[in-house]
Amino acid sequence: MTNCSAKTGSVIVIVDDDPSVCEGLLDLFASMGVAAKTFHRASELLDSPFLGSASCLITDVQMPEMSGFELYDRLISRNIHIPTILLTAFPKEADRARALRKGVRCYLSKPCSEAELLSCIRSVLPGGSNTGHD
Repeated sequence: MTNCSAKTGSVIVIVDDDPSVCEGLLDLFASMGVAAKTFHRASELLDSPFLGSASCLITDVQMPEMSGFELYDRLISRNIHIPTILLTAFPKEADRARALRKGVRCYLSKPCSEAELLSCIRSVLPGGSNTGHD
């Protein structure tokens, strides 16, 4: 788990089994002065005392042990509602529709552009608008 200093007060949680994705996102958010924490497994996040203070969750869809969909479902079953962005290297329109129907805020294809990701994050943080990016 890595922590960056925050200027905005928003804390973004990243769950991805690929260390290079985590590091890239941490670098991006650090350059913006936004705090971010990474977890390489969904279970690490679920067991974390940090879970309740996240303002946004970015998670990979396909991970060992538990998918991003399963993580989102477990959070909802615990009555934990964190605006969620799903990232996937294997986008499917049926999965996108399912994700948005469940309440996931954005479903993005990997690799996505920095602008696309930041637009989606702005849409989920307080004061933003929900755009449902694909």
